[in-house]
Amino acid sequence: MNKRVIGLLIAVISAATASCSPMDHSEGAQIGSAVNGPRKIGFLVYNSGDAYLSQAQNAFAGVAGYKATVNFKDSQNSQQIQNKNIDDYIDKKFDALVVNPVDRTATSIIIDKAKRAGVPVVFFNREPLPDDMKKWNRIYYVGAKAEQSGAMAGEIMADYFKRHPDADKNKDGTMQYVMLKGQPGHQDAEIRTKYAVKAVEDAGIKVEKLAEDTAGWDRNKGRDKMAAFLSTYGDRIEAVFSNNDEMALGAIEALKRRGYFKENKYIPVVGVDATPDAIKALEEGTLLGTVLNDAKNQGRALFNLALALANKQTPTKENIGGYELTDGKYVWTAYKKITKDNLYDTR
Repeated sequence: MNKRVIGLLIAVISAATASCSPMDHSEGAQIGSAVNGPRKIGFLVYNSGDAYLSQAQNAFAGVAGYKATVNFKDSQNSQQIQNKNIDDYIDKKFDALVVNPVDRTATSIIIDKAKRAGVPVVFFNREPLPDDMKKWNRIYYVGAKAEQSGAMAGEIMADYFKRHPDADKNKDGTMQYVMLKGQPGHQDAEIRTKYAVKAVEDAGIKVEKLAEDTAGWDRNKGRDKMAAFLSTYGDRIEAVFSNNDEMALGAIEALKRRGYFKENKYIPVVGVDATPDAIKALEEGTLLGTVLNDAKNQGRALFNLALALANKQTPTKENIGGYELTDGKYVWTAYKKITKDNLYDTR
């Protein structure tokens, strides 16, 4: 009898141990099991203060759990610091790197370092140049099409003007707008700017650009640039476009100081990312709309792809959680328009 009880106890303990293995917590994704212990993944962002990147990082960490050892580093908006951090990860024998580059035109340096060391890299949010993506077969990218986000922002604004004829304050049949751009030369900034305006024009609305300036994706800079726009153009401004929510929220702060958003004094403001603070602004009615850049979904895709590479697998739809690979190197997630009508639809 004692032998039988002991045998049963051993079986129960074995089953419990097996249930705690990395494979059993893969959220349904068929992710490769860790070989010789947990894989080590280095995760680098250009600036940890970026609200969108914080969401993506948190999603990545949440999926990773204990299936891999993940180390996060802030590049402090310095490509030199980021390069040193890459060297540190390589020296410490990390199995894969996830990189949000400071400068997308400088990714060739990162790729060369990784290739020499045999450490695969998944870039995200800032897409390397096409020629750089071809330099090695262990380079991948996770992101979303900037054209789509720009067009959706423009569509939100165009829909508002069509539903509210009084938005054309001077009754000249033209939308007078200002534009807050994220960063000179950044592909998302340039493309979002272009396609937002194009979507308004495609909707049959004439546009006039009063002003455009860069604010580095930053709320405080967005506030200061908007204050300058207001000092120059005042009530001539009929619409505010922003390449991201942080700058849009800064613009809203400047508008509030000028008496907007009370007593029927209003200017529509549109951003991109659907950050938690942007959702609050939608609730209070100061932000007209935003475009969901799906940080949670991108975080999951990043981890699944990085873990497959860390385990020396060739990524496929099956071993990266069902995500589609385009041209064998790209995982694209979709944007979604968010307004007060669907502001909780950000999952």
